Amino acid sequence: MNENVAKLINTQINKEFYSAYLYLDFANYYASAGLDGFENWYKVQAQEERDHAMLFYQYLQNNGEAVTLTAIDAPEWTRGDNMAPLKKALEHEKYVTSLIDEIYGAAYAVKDFRTMQLLDWFVKEQGEEEKNASDLITKMELFGTDAKGLYMLNSELKARVYTAPSLVL
Repeated sequence: MNENVAKLINTQINKEFYSAYLYLDFANYYASAGLDGFENWYKVQAQEERDHAMLFYQYLQNNGEAVTLTAIDAPEWTRGDNMAPLKKALEHEKYVTSLIDEIYGAAYAVKDFRTMQLLDWFVKEQGEEEKNASDLITKMELFGTDAKGLYMLNSELKARVYTAPSLVL
């Protein structure tokens, strides 16, 4: 594997774990606000991010590359109203998309087709992640200021369950 591609994937592992920390912090925020559905949504989201990190981890190991784990930064975001985590989540997902694109570009440059094939799944996943984050903002704008609407949205988010990715490395 190309040294730069392996380095970028190693960095991405840490970024994915950071994403999990960030989403757990959002879950904690919503728990303290009494919005257990939003809390559930972000706990599930955190699990997804941990699994993304582990997919990259396993991919490096499967290709004979050393995995270097580094410290995970504390989540940084400005607390405010119930919309603040949703907007930060969309901003963060766009950032993660840019990181995946960077790895893809590096793999493409050295004709690392195996890594590009792995990243195809992540490119699709990031499209879904950005849409989900955007949809939550839209729903909160539509229903979040009405107590009954917020209750219904919270109930909808409470029903989300985790499904592990089915990606063959």
